[in-house]
Amino acid sequence: MARAGRPKALLEITSDEREQLVRWTRRATSAQALALRSRIVLACAEGLTNKEVAARERVAQQTVGKWRQRFVDLRLDGLSDDPRPGRPASITADQVERVVVDTLESAPQNATHWSRRKMAAKAGVSASTVGRIWKAFELKPHRVDGFKLSSDPLFVDKVYDIVGLYLQPPESAVVLCVDEKSQVQALARSQPAFPMMPGMPEKRTHDYVRHGTTSLFAAFDTSDGTVISSLHRRHRAVEFRKFLIKIDHQVPDHLDVHLVCDNYGTHKSPAIKTWLAHHPRFHIHFTPTYSSWINQVERWFAYLTQDLRQRGDHRSVQALEHEIRGWVTAWNEDPQPFIWTKTAEDILKSLGRLLQRINGAGH
Repeated sequence: MARAGRPKALLEITSDEREQLVRWTRRATSAQALALRSRIVLACAEGLTNKEVAARERVAQQTVGKWRQRFVDLRLDGLSDDPRPGRPASITADQVERVVVDTLESAPQNATHWSRRKMAAKAGVSASTVGRIWKAFELKPHRVDGFKLSSDPLFVDKVYDIVGLYLQPPESAVVLCVDEKSQVQALARSQPAFPMMPGMPEKRTHDYVRHGTTSLFAAFDTSDGTVISSLHRRHRAVEFRKFLIKIDHQVPDHLDVHLVCDNYGTHKSPAIKTWLAHHPRFHIHFTPTYSSWINQVERWFAYLTQDLRQRGDHRSVQALEHEIRGWVTAWNEDPQPFIWTKTAEDILKSLGRLLQRINGAGH
């Protein structure tokens, strides 16, 4: 005789319970456990056996039996988790709010910002609790980002001018972002580095010996990412004029040349103005003050610093210049133009929101 097995608890649901269970099955990822339990109950209400429901939901039959019985005994309330053992939470909502408000609106005595230890002492909770609250609200008092708002009275006009060159460059013209990376130091570490090994990063001494400086002049072509560059030991209007001459020789004669550069004094010296007057195909566009972010060559300089300078070890200026030339040559073999997407309106709206936040923080 076949075994009858344990009798299944009769499971019937009302229309309201069905509606609620269906809503729970559509819960987001954070409530998938409740969604699974709701699907189990709905399947059981269709008359399926525990084995059939377990196969459909890919769970154990014991799991199906547990939530079937819990629903029969406690209805919808039975699908929630049991209270967990252990001490109940000792941190109240008021304490959490106090930690957040104090972090945002005050500073500790004799310090510029809060640490977990200082905030714990003030709030009367543990440092680990402060850490969890900060993590939940994405507060990072130990970090700070820098910014500098432009005071240029022609800021808006210059933003429209330069962004217009990026998004809609003139026909029969090349747009070059120009700048100098001055005082690039040839630094030699005082001791040889220890190479990276499994489980151990590369180790370098913190001190170094200076072996002189050089200046890198660069013109970044916004259309294809290629770079015209020159290295000079000094950084004056004379050197900048030599660089403009090099650009003039390398850019085909039939193209106009639009230069985006900052307000450094050498770019506006009488010698440069005279040279530009004799070369009418050159058009210079100055970025707003304190707005180097709008000059694309600055991003290219950042790549150079990351790849070559941060961990460089150069025993002479000649060795540094040789590596820079090699790096630029390799870049131009596979240039990567930057894709500018923000319009002038987008930039100005973003700055407007920043100003509102700054003004609001001051009240």
